[in-house]
Amino acid sequence: MRFAAIADVHGNYLALEAVLADIRAQGISDIVNLGDMLSGPLDAKRTIEILMKLDAVNVLGNHDRYLLDRPPEKMGSWDRPAYEALDAAQLDWLRTQPMTRIYRGEVFLCHATPEDDEIYWLDTVHPDGTVALSPLDRIEQFAQGITQSLILCAHTHLARAVQLRDGRLIVNPGSVGSPGYRDVHPFPHVVEAGTPDARYAILQPTVGGWQVTFRHVAYDNEMMAQLARRNNQPELANALATGWIG
Repeated sequence: MRFAAIADVHGNYLALEAVLADIRAQGISDIVNLGDMLSGPLDAKRTIEILMKLDAVNVLGNHDRYLLDRPPEKMGSWDRPAYEALDAAQLDWLRTQPMTRIYRGEVFLCHATPEDDEIYWLDTVHPDGTVALSPLDRIEQFAQGITQSLILCAHTHLARAVQLRDGRLIVNPGSVGSPGYRDVHPFPHVVEAGTPDARYAILQPTVGGWQVTFRHVAYDNEMMAQLARRNNQPELANALATGWIG
């Protein structure tokens, strides 16, 4: 079993197309998608058209949920444009996707943590805004009750792999479409990937455990940065252009 994990596309269809082409070039046909597919000031409609044709195993992210559980006037600046771009059939497809699922009996999939789609799992935000790898005890608390040897999460847009003391592995594949963002919860902070590349991960079992390969894929990121600028999102435009918010 060799498969690819993608996450946090955020409406960046060009990054998604580049990643899917790279996945095919690696000889991989099986894909899991860890959510936050559409929200962002880019092109939600073209993105969901690609995803609906893709034979992937999907879970919802928090931004996907925001498109479904609140009226448009209560949506944020990344969500309302995505919602307005989608038709009823596309929203219905989104509703069919679960919050968590088990892939092939061996891999646990979620967006953030198993019980909460807004909590960072592998990273902690400190009061001064520093984002750092979480203590192992905290990481393991969220993994209680999960029996699968591989756990996949997303949400922070930062590629990481953490091995638990019992041998289980937790992997965040990084973000396909958004290499930086600013947030205020639980404290104001910035996440920056440092390059504008689209990111994903390849997973396969070996005799010694799961092997993880993180992939960075170049694409026409400046085109998407220009789209973000036209849509009055200068910080996202900077992240798409450079991998940095500032």
